[in-house]
Formats: sequence, structure tokens, C-alpha cells
Amino acid sequence: MPKPDDLPATSRRSRARGEDKPIESHDLFPEGELENPLTGIKRILETVLLAGSAPMTLGELKKVFDAELANDILRRALEELQSDWQGRGVELVFLAEGWRFQTRPEYQHHLDRLNPEKPPRYSRATLETLAIIAYRQPVTRGDVEEIRGVAVNSQIIKTLEERGWVETVGHKDVPGRPALLATTKQFLSDLGLRSLGELPPLPELARELIEAVRVDELPMEEPPPVE
Repeated sequence: MPKPDDLPATSRRSRARGEDKPIESHDLFPEGELENPLTGIKRILETVLLAGSAPMTLGELKKVFDAELANDILRRALEELQSDWQGRGVELVFLAEGWRFQTRPEYQHHLDRLNPEKPPRYSRATLETLAIIAYRQPVTRGDVEEIRGVAVNSQIIKTLEERGWVETVGHKDVPGRPALLATTKQFLSDLGLRSLGELPPLPELARELIEAVRVDELPMEEPPPVE
């Protein structure tokens, strides 16, 4: 454990006042060691995010540093890193699940040549169900059936749950207490969104989903005959 004299001046003053405050960037690197104090922070963030397999939140990113960083310092470093990567084939983005590096969409077809496996294919009924959940959430399976006019196969809900796009967030306070369904943060991240407020108009969402998953050429279920 470092002795009081070994601590940066700011930390010694804070400890003398009995404060437990986050350490600023200038506390991490001696004066003159780095021309830009954020350079070292950015290198660490770049390494961690490039090596990671999933988006990371500010809280998760904080854990990789030896000392606690203030949120504003971390955000500033991420924004600078984001700017550093502009104009490249890979970009740093902020999504619902956190920060991550991803390839730019215009280069995706080049990557597809390395991985010829076809992505999952979903029926139009599955995408209709997903769209209803996204715009009317939270909803029950019965709500979805009422809107679509046909029964919803349980396999459709299971498929969306396994894909990580839909989850149960509660139960409706009615007889039988049916599950309330809503979309996940992963669903937003897969569409490149940060929040539900960024959802596009419904027709535009349908086009994006179709492009993302290459819908099967399956006909929509016919509505039940009117008696």
C-alpha cells in the first residue's frame, strides 16, 4: 500500500480533508510524462474495448483502471477515442448496452466473404410479433394475438427470447397472470440504437429488420374466417 508521501498532491490534500473523491486524470500520470493526460487512459480503453466481445458500460470500464476515474474524465476519453477512429473501417459507438468497437456497415459485405454462413432467417410472423412488442411494450402474448388477428405460436416467442431480443419483465395483474414481454438492450444494440426513444417509425423498423435478418419468403398467416 502506498505511503501518504507517495500519493499525488491532489490525493494527499483530499485525504487530509477526509474526502474520498474520484482521482482525476492528472493524478494518474506524473506531470510531463504525457503530453495529453488522456492518452494513457485512451490506450487502456482502446485495448479493453477491442479485446472485448460485448459492449461495456462506464461502470465496467472503470474496473480496468488501478485508480477510480471520474465519469466526466472517462466520457471525455471515450469521445476523443471515438474521434480518433473516424474515417476507419472500424468505429467506436455508444449503444444501449454500452461502448463497443464495430465494423462500419459499408464494409460488412467484405466480411461476409470470410464467413459465408447464412445468418438466422425469420418468418414475417416472427418479425411482426417483434415489431408489436417493440412499439407496444410491455405486452402479453394475448395482446399480440389481438393486434395480429391470429394465434401466436409459442415457438415464435421462444425464438425471440433465444435471440436475446425479447424478455419477460413482469406479469399482468389479471386472471392467469400472463407474462409481460418487452425488448432487451441487446435488441437496441443490434439495431445500433441507445434507447427506445430512437426507434424509427414502424415501416422503417420493418425494413431494417428485414435487411438485418433476411426474412424467409414465407406467407403471412391468413386471419381466421369471420363467422
